[in-house]
Amino acid sequence: MDTNQITEQVDQIFKEVVQAGGLVRGDIIVLGCSSSEILGQHIGKAGSAEVGSAVASAAINAAEELGVFIAIQCCEHLNRALVVSKECAGMHNLEAVRVRPTPSAGGSCAAAAFQILKNAVVVEHIKAHAAMDIGDTHIGMHVRFVQVPFRPTIKKVGNAHVTALTSRPKLIGGERAQY
Repeated sequence: MDTNQITEQVDQIFKEVVQAGGLVRGDIIVLGCSSSEILGQHIGKAGSAEVGSAVASAAINAAEELGVFIAIQCCEHLNRALVVSKECAGMHNLEAVRVRPTPSAGGSCAAAAFQILKNAVVVEHIKAHAAMDIGDTHIGMHVRFVQVPFRPTIKKVGNAHVTALTSRPKLIGGERAQY
């Protein structure tokens, strides 16, 4: 697997989602990733530290460049908790839990993110502004209501299907309401 290509693809998808969602400094984007799916295997069955690190690094670098926060979803063994920076947790009033993701409990991408992010912590719940999902890890639970599907130009990273969500404020009122 070409990790340089993975890095370039993740960077491009990340930037497309941020732009489509109109994210601004301090907003949060969730990343769900299955390194197994990228490698053409069943989710959770063939994780790769190298692939997880490539994806996490690309997303973290893009987030820093754009001034948004990244939240990287762990696997179901950690109840899909999320790795974030302590700064993100503080700014968004997120409660940290005590756990360290590993490739076998959290996933390769989350484990890498925990090592790469400055002052990384894990939180259980978040309401992000957008999300990108590499490998059908189901990130929707972490995106605020109302979710808007977004189709990035890159449809696959390796063998993994890519989807994304942005969000918008709820439209309330009725026919007399003005938006």
